[in-house]
Amino acid sequence: MSLIKQFQVTFDCAEPRRVARFWCEVLGYESPPPKGFATWDEYDRSQPAEEQGSWSACIDPSGVGPRLFFQRVPEGKVVKNRVHLDVRVGTGLVGEERLATLEAECTRLVALGAVRVQLLYDGHDSCIAMQDVEGNEFCVD
Repeated sequence: MSLIKQFQVTFDCAEPRRVARFWCEVLGYESPPPKGFATWDEYDRSQPAEEQGSWSACIDPSGVGPRLFFQRVPEGKVVKNRVHLDVRVGTGLVGEERLATLEAECTRLVALGAVRVQLLYDGHDSCIAMQDVEGNEFCVD
């Protein structure tokens, strides 16, 4: 039996480069252009017009986190995600200290274009439900 050592998370979206830039900022990831190209624009110019801007990707520069892949799809988002990312900034913290850390990260992400949806807080544990720049749900946890 072989064990899977790597995986990527794929996002369906309308504007792959825009969503990739958002997630790079959120996670501290990088979005290097495809091999053999100096920039994403150079890559796009090499593609047929209908393929330009059809995908993007970003990677964890440390090599630890999964690759994120963004692909253009014709339909818009219409229902809640079945899978979402949790941005883990409050690990090990509880109560007011955890809440303050999550609120600070939420403020940073809203400035990047995210939308705050709902705070879930029971006095001890907390998370903030949010949406990215295309409405995909994620949590600040």
